[in-house]
Amino acid sequence: MLAFIAKSMARPARLVKPVSLVKLPGRYLAHQEGLPQLPVPPLQQTLNKYLLALKPLISQEEWDHTHKIVEDFRTSGVGERLQKGLERRAKKTENWLSDWWLQTAYLEYRLPVVVHSSPGVVLPKQDFTDRQGQLRFAAKLIEGVLDFKSMVDNETLPVEYLGGKQLCMNQYYQILSSCRVPGPKRDSVVNYSQVKNPPTHITVVHNFQFFQLDVYNSDGTPLTTDQIFNQLEKIWGTSLQTNKEPIGILTTNHRNSWAKAYNNLIKDKTNKESVRTIQKSIFTVCLDAPMPRVSNELSRSRVAAQMLHGGGSGLNSGNRWFDKTLQFIVAEDGSCGLVYEHAPAEGPPIVALLDHVVEYTKKPDLVRSPMIPLPMPKKLRFNITPEVKNDIEKAKQNLNIMVHDLDVKVFVFDKFGKNFPKSEKLSPDAFIQVALQLAYYRMYGGSCATYESASLRMFRLGRTDTIRSATVQSLEFVQGMEDSGKQNQEKVDLLRKAILAHRNYTDMAINGKAIDRHLLGLKLQAIEDLVSIPEIFMDTAYAIAMHFNLSTSQVPAKTDCVMCFGPVVPDGYGVCYNPMEDHINFAVSAYNSCAETNAARLAHYLEKALCDIQQLVHNTPKSKL
Repeated sequence: MLAFIAKSMARPARLVKPVSLVKLPGRYLAHQEGLPQLPVPPLQQTLNKYLLALKPLISQEEWDHTHKIVEDFRTSGVGERLQKGLERRAKKTENWLSDWWLQTAYLEYRLPVVVHSSPGVVLPKQDFTDRQGQLRFAAKLIEGVLDFKSMVDNETLPVEYLGGKQLCMNQYYQILSSCRVPGPKRDSVVNYSQVKNPPTHITVVHNFQFFQLDVYNSDGTPLTTDQIFNQLEKIWGTSLQTNKEPIGILTTNHRNSWAKAYNNLIKDKTNKESVRTIQKSIFTVCLDAPMPRVSNELSRSRVAAQMLHGGGSGLNSGNRWFDKTLQFIVAEDGSCGLVYEHAPAEGPPIVALLDHVVEYTKKPDLVRSPMIPLPMPKKLRFNITPEVKNDIEKAKQNLNIMVHDLDVKVFVFDKFGKNFPKSEKLSPDAFIQVALQLAYYRMYGGSCATYESASLRMFRLGRTDTIRSATVQSLEFVQGMEDSGKQNQEKVDLLRKAILAHRNYTDMAINGKAIDRHLLGLKLQAIEDLVSIPEIFMDTAYAIAMHFNLSTSQVPAKTDCVMCFGPVVPDGYGVCYNPMEDHINFAVSAYNSCAETNAARLAHYLEKALCDIQQLVHNTPKSKL
């Protein structure tokens, strides 16, 4: 879904020993055994689909040139040799793609995780505006996450299904008690959830200071909301006494710079212990200071930026440890949400956890018996050497440039939600994607490579593949929509074909038959075999196909929230949406440094496209639909 995709697929990657994340326990392991393995699609099928996917993106002349290259790849024996290598790999591994994907898409990706990789989630604004309300809500949220954790630990989390087929539950075991660790050339992920003595603490950050908060009693029962609230009050009081260096800002830096700074930091024994405590914690809670007040119209977008990057070194960015898989953010002004490090999991498991937690926070507190006093949460100490101080200053400067460059627009499209397309027997997701194609076409006069995330969780250890939303049919529809000479009926027919093409590609992708991961696998196989990169991957058309000006994701949730992320290319957009029954929550991002892109402008064109398509459908007799 995110910022590494275009780059990771377009560049050669060094391959390393696979990283194994935590293994599933008992019941889930038995469930996993029954899941099919990710297939390696037939070579000819992928090459044909690749050529078809290029049609709306390049000229006929360029396409003819690429067609020759693809034919050569197929007939010369090069493609067949790499295909056989992939098929051998598939026989030897649980999932031929998962370790490669973890490495190339995340752990070897060197841009900062902030904006470029980690998604944020904006939750509905809460109705508190003071410290008391903030800490009470944070306490309830912590209790809700621990309740979810107990379902994961006891293996009572319901196995999920899609179209009657079981889904892989592995990602649920990767998101708690885990953390990314920077390395000089590639990072790693540590997970402590299945160790002999799993962690019983969370990290709480307030006023740039980190605390270890034990959330279980000595008998193994979780603390109650009241107990957690009292502990958070102690943290709040203690953290106000000093405003230390924002050590967390180091985690916002370019991964190579952060890896160097990390090694400087953990030379000191105290620092090393504090960092380990953060890494081992079940999750992190960031108690943020209020952001500067803005109008209601702007506030959603401001909160989205706060979830993604914290607002800069002068605001809450130092109140984070961005390598931590899960960070829940609760601000004094009622804004709340989450930012997560993307390597261990996709959006759906995170949203399932959030849905559970948000419901949990609405439950009334039970009457509690008198409380036994608890020890003071442990403040994590850091010794700031001149070298570390210098690293912090550099990270602040780099982050502030990034913060000023990101343009985020969150809006609620309230004319209709998923109920309207459904009532017309049209796929809501395909409807939104086709509207996005129309919006882009009206702005730029052409189609662009469009990435939509598709889940591969029908397969063991499945992650994602790409739904390519720019199709021959979507281009024909947007051109037809703009042609005043065409009758409405003809336009609706083109719309239906475009929506059906998207639906078919989606089905193909979730069933392991899309082209992007297969092409990546063939390329990585060539690198592993130490042969020269085949011409098909050096061709300009491949670079165009992998340059996703539109990087999109549908992340549906029961909660009225929206996920957001940065664009994956400098001249692109990030678009995430949550279709509710009667409205759609959108988050659109772009970079201010690119004169050609503007998040608010795309949002405007997207709203208009959705309305125009609805109008078209309304104005065309239903009997012919």
